[in-house]
Amino acid sequence: MANPTFDQLLEAGCHFGHLKRKWNPAMAPYIFMERNGIHIIDLYKTEAKLAEAANVLRGMAKQGKKVLFVATKKQAKQVIADLAASVGMPYVIERWPGGMLTNFPTIRKAVRKMATIDKMSKDGTFDNLSKREKLQITRQRAKLEKTLGSIADLNRLPSALFVVDVLKERIAVAEANRLGIPVFAMVDTNSDPSTVDYVIPANDDASKSIELIAGTLVAAMAEGLEERKAEKLDNENDAEAAPAAPRRERRRVRRNEMPAEEAPAAEAATEAPAAE
Repeated sequence: MANPTFDQLLEAGCHFGHLKRKWNPAMAPYIFMERNGIHIIDLYKTEAKLAEAANVLRGMAKQGKKVLFVATKKQAKQVIADLAASVGMPYVIERWPGGMLTNFPTIRKAVRKMATIDKMSKDGTFDNLSKREKLQITRQRAKLEKTLGSIADLNRLPSALFVVDVLKERIAVAEANRLGIPVFAMVDTNSDPSTVDYVIPANDDASKSIELIAGTLVAAMAEGLEERKAEKLDNENDAEAAPAAPRRERRRVRRNEMPAEEAPAAEAATEAPAAE
């Protein structure tokens, strides 16, 4: 998928910022003008920053790195869940679990707890419990699934975060900053861009804007994953062809071996100095 044009960004409403009185002065470089008390984002800068972020994320996906998508606001939840799932990336669309990054081992314990409950239901242990115990465990499993089900396959800290609305997800951004994890984010005119490594100035409230920006990044990651798959296939083919080379080499050596009748003369020549 090619990066969206200026007109596509305009049509999706990516240029609409917040009211002038709610702005963050640090966003001044990304603001084009003010109209009717609302700041208008410079879409030429959005276009350039989006292309830069897409290129970096493509490279990350090609290296097999995981990017955690974070969007807990109502209009972004389902869009982000569908897009992240399409490329096999983890995502958080419910409340951000405090310490998810800075206290990652504890989060992994909760995920393992979920796996243990699943195992109990399969091996028959669940059937031996009382009705009340079953109900408690079932409720616990549902709660864990809601908050952590989408990150069950995340066995290590993510290589990057993609965030929609850094103001709302400030705890997630702060944890990533503390651990040195790069943050890609849609940043509106009321937010502080200094906490973000790859700023994409855009309207983070409209679902169309979120879908266009996030969709572009996910498409770039999908390309990276395809390139990774193609490289892996090429390497496997090379590995299969490699064992044939030594056999050819051995045949070449045999052809170049000294004729049998010359062997005794060669042996005599080598033994002569020893006789002296």
